[in-house]
Amino acid sequence: MTEEIRISIEELGIGFQQGKRILPAVEDVSLTLRKGEMLALLGESGSGKSMTALSLLGLLPRPAGRLTNGKAWFEGQDLYHLSEEALRKLRGRRIAMIFQEPMTALNPVLTIGEQLREVLQTHFKMPKAQANVRAKELLTEVEIPEAASRLNAYPHELSGGLRQRVMIAMALAGEPEVLIADEPTTALDVTVQAQIMSLLTNLQKRHGTAILLITHNLALAAQGAQRCAVMYAGGLVEIALTEELFQTPRHPYTRLLLQALPRTDARGESLETIQGMVPRDWSKMTGCRFAPRCPLARPECSAAQPPWQEFSSTHKSRCPFCADLQRDMTSPSATPTESASGNVILRTEGLKVWFPVRQGWLHRKVGELKAVDGVDLVLHTGETLALVGESGCGKSTVGKALIRLLNPTDGEILLEGKTPVAKAHGKELKELRNTVQMIFQDPFSSLDPRQMVGESIGEALDLKHSDDTPAERQSRVEALLTKVGLAPEDRLRYPHQFSGGQRQRIGLARALAAEPRLIVCDECTSALDVSVQAQILNLLKSLQRELQVAYLFITHDLGVVGYLADRVAVMYLGRIVEEAPAQELFANPRHPYTQALLVAAPRLEENPTGGLTPSPRGKSLSGEVPSPLNPPGGCPFHPRCPHATNLCAGTAPEWHSISELHRCRCHLL
Repeated sequence: MTEEIRISIEELGIGFQQGKRILPAVEDVSLTLRKGEMLALLGESGSGKSMTALSLLGLLPRPAGRLTNGKAWFEGQDLYHLSEEALRKLRGRRIAMIFQEPMTALNPVLTIGEQLREVLQTHFKMPKAQANVRAKELLTEVEIPEAASRLNAYPHELSGGLRQRVMIAMALAGEPEVLIADEPTTALDVTVQAQIMSLLTNLQKRHGTAILLITHNLALAAQGAQRCAVMYAGGLVEIALTEELFQTPRHPYTRLLLQALPRTDARGESLETIQGMVPRDWSKMTGCRFAPRCPLARPECSAAQPPWQEFSSTHKSRCPFCADLQRDMTSPSATPTESASGNVILRTEGLKVWFPVRQGWLHRKVGELKAVDGVDLVLHTGETLALVGESGCGKSTVGKALIRLLNPTDGEILLEGKTPVAKAHGKELKELRNTVQMIFQDPFSSLDPRQMVGESIGEALDLKHSDDTPAERQSRVEALLTKVGLAPEDRLRYPHQFSGGQRQRIGLARALAAEPRLIVCDECTSALDVSVQAQILNLLKSLQRELQVAYLFITHDLGVVGYLADRVAVMYLGRIVEEAPAQELFANPRHPYTQALLVAAPRLEENPTGGLTPSPRGKSLSGEVPSPLNPPGGCPFHPRCPHATNLCAGTAPEWHSISELHRCRCHLL
């Protein structure tokens, strides 16, 4: 080992006790992490990324999880053979971790200040007063506004982005040499993602901290990491400098992951997908574990584990047929897309959804939370309209109001130009929900865990086909499962027996059961692996061509928007601030908020050599979305806008037409 190397993992093996046998989770993983380096660990869910990281801190799930082989060196110490007392001294002090879900990692009954003081007093024996000062400095360092008051807040009182920053502050409190970041930006807005990555990059540069970044966001890794390691089914398949990996991927798995990315320049093409799933039990597989899913697989691939092939001192891959990649794995074929020109399926005019705020034991109304404050939208048959914006801007509230899961406070929602949604009741409301369905962000919580999948879909079928016989009902359920790429016999399985992507397909099948004309997709691809996301996006496009169904696609993933949407509406603090055809919006954004979102979003574009290049990262948007309880006067974006004037603070802007289909609310046009 050299002095540069912070952590060196050698031939790591991890298994889980299952009855009388040990089910392998990680096998033969060797990695090095250097001072001042960010190493991204990439791969689908179930590849073993998090288990590899947790093993370094002795945090494998007990009693089932256990080390079966390997060593991990940190400054001459083998982490896998340290006592629990020695590990406690290292955790948080020398090696720290940012966990994927801060709400479950933070203690809900302790204030932020108490949790930070605990770290400082444990590792540095600081007196309480000094720990309070240092805790405030840490919150300021991670750019949390009003740091002094946040010390007295509880985790549930902070937004997702602020909670993630608190987790980073706690990790920084011990001044660690190594920081493990496990999906630190999953499901966060693009602006918050950019802020978190900027914090990590600054930390890396200022203190020489070595960072192990675990993520399935390939664009994020391309922008921030110096090296990448790709994992599949518990083992490494490719390691390279980031630029080399994205320019010339040498393993079929890496290439397919990159081709599955939705990109603006891939509009009109079907995304490449990886058939099948990561195997859960690969203990009896003798050859390449990716062979059953690989388009280049040959008989010899299943005979023995392939050796490493070195292409340079910084790039190696575990595939003997790397040279065939350029020749045999061509880009997916283009599928013609038509711009939507159908009839208007939905129109909203001045839509408002306000929630009363009550206080005191008499629950007196003291104010109103203006979640949606005057939204006008038009959606055509067979069209995809993307609704984008940061968390808390009102996107999901709009979607729920359209199907009357929430009652509008004011305004009109007209279905097919004649049905007033807000006034529908009884039979009329039931018929309305035949026309408009919704796919929720978390398919597991939206499915009844006590019902088999066939029963859940059958209930939705009853909206349209209540007179069917049991045999006819079963036939329709099986046909719907087949349409979304699942097997007919899956109707007899329960939700917990499916993967996240499969559950999302079930949600789509249930939505299609009512034969809707419009589907509201609420973040239905967020937190999915890129390979599963590609399958869902291809499926949505295919169904739209076949059934002429319209989508209101609610998301914060601008890569998906650029690939899928026909038109885009940008929402901020309950209002639409810009609306345009997708290609025009990406090429010529006019509102400062839209520009900030596009600058913050990590994107990959195809270059002339056939590889992928990350778009340059601009300055991220600062500050938080103001509270809709007390929205700012004038333009709602003016407190965060770098170009704001006195006019912006005092007067709300009117709509300005940029082109026939492009309009924007901004005084500076």
